[in-house]
Amino acid sequence: MRNTIKFITALFTVLFFSACGGGGDDGPPPNSAPTQVTQVTFPTADLLCVNNNINFQWNASSDADNDPISYRIVIALDRPLTNIVEQRTVNNNSVTITLQQGVAYYWNVTAIDDMGQASEPSQTLAFFTSGPGITNYAPFTAALNAPADESTVAAGQLTLEWTGGDTDAGDTLTYDLYFGQTNDPPLNQAGLTTESAAVTTTAGNTYFWRVDSIDNSGIKTIGQVWTFSTN
Repeated sequence: MRNTIKFITALFTVLFFSACGGGGDDGPPPNSAPTQVTQVTFPTADLLCVNNNINFQWNASSDADNDPISYRIVIALDRPLTNIVEQRTVNNNSVTITLQQGVAYYWNVTAIDDMGQASEPSQTLAFFTSGPGITNYAPFTAALNAPADESTVAAGQLTLEWTGGDTDAGDTLTYDLYFGQTNDPPLNQAGLTTESAAVTTTAGNTYFWRVDSIDNSGIKTIGQVWTFSTN
């Protein structure tokens, strides 16, 4: 009889906790971030803007939770967007901003819902604002393709890849590659006409590299330093 009472008591306890939600009710799903802005429509990559009063435009994002979406636009003087000259949050997928003339700018857009959830930033694009008396513009800093910055890759022969850009349509760019194990890497190859180069690495090291872009007139733009490790 005593064992029967213990069994009934244990069964009642299990049923009680199950009925009270102790059996796996995780609540509502977490709020999701908006989708990434996948296309910016103006200014497009490497564009020379003849007017410095620029109407930035991009495709609208969406949100699975139907939350209201705003957009944070960041404009900087460098491709990593650390030297910021303008940063605004707007409710529409366009905004007009006046910038200085004769300057290279880099920009991207991030979608944010009203819960504070942010998407991944859009692709960072470059453009020039036209300036009086300028007949030739410096190249843009090269954009990284592979390997990803601060990534870890297999040791051995590796192909470094980047994309150059110049708003002067008639210019042909060449590249100087700097590569080594210090954060101020030495020159590895000069005058490259391709946007890739093969290097040899060994396991257990950290490597630094950058690409300088040179146009037909000999104007050089110093690139950003990237890094990766090998295993």
